[in-house]
Amino acid sequence: MAVKVKKIYSENNDFQHMEVLRRNREKRNKYREFFVEGVKSIERALHNRWEIVAFAYSSQRKLSNWAKDILDNSSAGVHYDLPVELMDKLSDKEESSELIAIVSMPANDLSRITLDEDLRVVIFDRPSNHGNLGTIIRSCDSFKVNGLIMTGHCVDPYDPQTIRSSMGSFFSVPVIRCEQGELMPWLAKIKSKYADAQLIGTSAKADHIISDYNLVKPTILFLGNETEGLSKAYKGLCDELVTIPIYGSATSLNVACAASICLYEIDRQRRSFIS
Repeated sequence: MAVKVKKIYSENNDFQHMEVLRRNREKRNKYREFFVEGVKSIERALHNRWEIVAFAYSSQRKLSNWAKDILDNSSAGVHYDLPVELMDKLSDKEESSELIAIVSMPANDLSRITLDEDLRVVIFDRPSNHGNLGTIIRSCDSFKVNGLIMTGHCVDPYDPQTIRSSMGSFFSVPVIRCEQGELMPWLAKIKSKYADAQLIGTSAKADHIISDYNLVKPTILFLGNETEGLSKAYKGLCDELVTIPIYGSATSLNVACAASICLYEIDRQRRSFIS
């Protein structure tokens, strides 16, 4: 069945709907849709079978074979054909993309996180920076993390800045927003399912160096807010707090850097254990 193509000639309701999804968190949550552009992000969304609501492009530009192939095989409900100037205005990049996708949000449900014997989950407490969040999502994807849970007041994972920073990994890792009241029963379920499951917090002031701690067991890694660190409540919840040894005048690492080092160490230990 051919996809419906709608020509857009002005900043009509369809254009405004796409534009508001790009810049407004409340509208994204209301419509349960979000704005995606960039080759890697669109490819990963398609590869992981996310529901594409619509594609936007301009027939006034010569499309690449990549873009033509996506449109030819699209299962989106509609394709919007815009004038070049409107495509440029809609784009969130300095040089506008060939394609822009409007994608449906999946359920914000902890059940999206697969529980397996190699369990590794990251809980990020009150993330406040889109770039850091996107980078941590990318690291989660790189080091086989089952899912990322965000708690407290936090930036929007569906913001275009977050998705762009993740370099497409956003579509490969379940990212869930969760209040502490929802999190506690889920953690109890983890403790019940895995007798040796451990909750590990990160802190610049911890006594234990991360490489000295056994991370082969099913692990939930807690990361703190960029400015304030891990909350007192989460520190009290953790079985152990670990730190990364650093030198020089710096008192701490950027949270995204710290997350990558911690996730690498978890993976390194597990690879060493298997070999």
